[in-house]
Amino acid sequence: MSVPSAVELARLDALSDPGFLLVEAVVEGDAEPVILYREGAQVRAWLNVCPHAGRPLDWAPGQFLKSRDGHLVCAAHGAAFELQGGNCVSGPCKGDALRAVPVRVEDGRVLLG
Repeated sequence: MSVPSAVELARLDALSDPGFLLVEAVVEGDAEPVILYREGAQVRAWLNVCPHAGRPLDWAPGQFLKSRDGHLVCAAHGAAFELQGGNCVSGPCKGDALRAVPVRVEDGRVLLG
């Protein structure tokens, strides 16, 4: 039985620190836009879908707004999401959360799963 190879989403050095990168990944069988957020050696990931209206969070392809207090801000309706777990802390979907995508960093690569 063969072990499936890990899917590389990006090289760690392709992400600013701190910073965002938009990538495409197959999540539960569907190709989805995924936001990667790097903070030091740690990377978190979420689907690029605001839980309020299902719209992308970026204001232009791959361009994300980060508030002065360190939240990811939805460009469509201003919802603010904390960058630890993706929880909405203000705006029209307060109490909801971004849908997390499991990633890990290994040998300088950001891997799905």
